[in-house]
Amino acid sequence: MAQQSATRDRTAAPVGFGSVFLSFAPWIVFTVIAGPSTWEYAALAALVTALVLSGQDILHGRLSILDVTGIVFFAVICVLALALGRPQLLWLETYAQVIANGVIAVVALGSLFFQPFTEQYARRSAPPEVWDSPLFKRINRVLTAVWGVVFAVIAVLGWLAIRIPSASDWLNWVLPVALLVWAVNFTRRYPESQRGRALPS
Repeated sequence: MAQQSATRDRTAAPVGFGSVFLSFAPWIVFTVIAGPSTWEYAALAALVTALVLSGQDILHGRLSILDVTGIVFFAVICVLALALGRPQLLWLETYAQVIANGVIAVVALGSLFFQPFTEQYARRSAPPEVWDSPLFKRINRVLTAVWGVVFAVIAVLGWLAIRIPSASDWLNWVLPVALLVWAVNFTRRYPESQRGRALPS
């Protein structure tokens, strides 16, 4: 019984939110800096941030899907900024933040069909023998779905902010920050709550 409880405890190990946050950091940098006249610099800053924070993972050959997506996405934006003139990039200037949040949402939700992106971080703190357990799989599918939906909603809020300038502070900052704070707290608490339910009474 003690061995079974220990296994369940390790199955619901934290997903390594510190590592997840580091993967989100370039996107946060881009969102904070990006604006009608600063999106090029925001993309460059985000690309540098992604490369620096992913340095150790690159050396060890264990890049996560978020890391790869961030490096490719911001590199493409930097190339577009260099190759095209401003009139050709007005759409990107206007929708840069919406596109960025939409990309994260698509990647997160899309990973549910392969390997939930949070599972890549959870495997770093959970032993291999629990990686295929139903509890481990369920926890990471739920967490990945939550983050995908949160960023999808933030993308929609950003789109609405462009069309309702009078509510831009709420739509661009207040509501997105509240959603992110909720998602962080959920990520920290959900694995433990599921572990508690899995334990025998």
